[in-house]
Amino acid sequence: MRSDAEQNRDRVLAAARAEFAAHGPAASLNKIAQRAGVGPGTLYRHFPSAQALLVAIIAEDVAALCAHGTGLLGHPRPGEALRTWLRAVAVHATAMRGVVATESLGAAADSALAGCHDRILAVGSALLTRAGAADDAGDLLTVVNAVAWASERLPPEEGRLDRLLSLVTRGLPEDVIPPV
Repeated sequence: MRSDAEQNRDRVLAAARAEFAAHGPAASLNKIAQRAGVGPGTLYRHFPSAQALLVAIIAEDVAALCAHGTGLLGHPRPGEALRTWLRAVAVHATAMRGVVATESLGAAADSALAGCHDRILAVGSALLTRAGAADDAGDLLTVVNAVAWASERLPPEEGRLDRLLSLVTRGLPEDVIPPV
């Protein structure tokens, strides 16, 4: 890809991330193109549909989330590493105002997102194993996503997400995740 085309793509992704964070599923592709400083044709050349744009954003975010989790595998306190990563998962889940949960993305997007889910599950399993927990990473991630969903829909309140996550992680043995 030419450098100017790559820069345009990066600007579109940044603008889309901001628009989806601000407006959720109601984000406008025209506003995304305007915010990125490109024409609609440029946006559609890189991303032929809103679904393709969403999948690209989510894939980038999941790659960063998984790299963060993989880096935490070397943390000297495995329980703290797991807690830190679970919070990052919850923040990731709320990043675009529930757009992934509310949009029907189609079979191709669902397949791409299934790969993202598998990568998150693998990192979560590795962190749980390192922390010495026998719990199921899939179940734990389901609960963390539910906490993220609930915290996003309740009236804004400082510290709510962390309090809810603390309630969830209390179910893990204290030697895995010490109480807050």
